[in-house]
Parts: sequence; C-alpha cells; structure tokens
Amino acid sequence: MRFIPTKVHGILDYIVGLALIAAPWLFGFAGVGGPAVVIPIVLGVGLIVYSLFTKYEWGPFGFIPMPVHLVFDVAASLFLALSPWIFGFAGEALNVWLPHLVVGVAVIVVVLFSQPQPASVRATARA
Repeated sequence: MRFIPTKVHGILDYIVGLALIAAPWLFGFAGVGGPAVVIPIVLGVGLIVYSLFTKYEWGPFGFIPMPVHLVFDVAASLFLALSPWIFGFAGEALNVWLPHLVVGVAVIVVVLFSQPQPASVRATARA
C-alpha cells in the first residue's frame, strides 16, 4: 500500500514547500493578509527546513528519522487544512481558503502512501 519511495517523497517535499511559500501570489490572495497568507508561507519554510534535516535521499543534514518526518507532515497538513476555520477566513473567496484545504488533504494522502524508510535502510534491515 505504501508505494511512494522516499526519493519521490523528498522531491515532493521541496516542490510543495516552494508552492506553499508562493501560494498567496499563485492563487491571488496575498492582498488578504493575516493568517491566510502567513500560514502557508511559514509551513512552506518549515517543510523545507525539516526536509533538509530528514534521513532520506534529499536530506543533506539527515538526522530526523523518516517516520518522524511523516508525523510532522500530517500535523502540519492537518493544521493547514483546518486553518481557514481555526483562523476565521473560511468565509473569504474560494481562492483564499480552498488551496489550504486541498494542499493539506493532498499531503496527508501522500503520507499515507509514502514508504516510512529509504530503500537503503530497508535493504540493511533485511540483510
């Protein structure tokens, strides 16, 4: 069931991190300001930072185990998906709150299908 290798997950981490940082401008809600704008930027920077420190193919300073990284992903994604209601901007235009919900849910789906260990760790465990 977990068919997304950590090598692919890592690439997605950096792409999603950059997309979150750019989301207010990509989706045209930068002018709204407040939590709607700050949350994706902070979560995008955070995703890139903890990805740099994850023990997988794309983590140059790897010391965070991949299962812990996945827990961070789920926690951050739940927060992102629920942020329009937590911070009261769910009543704004669709382009303001829908990206938060869609990206949050999409990342949770990716986590559910991601392998919890890099291939090199799985190979060592089998030996």
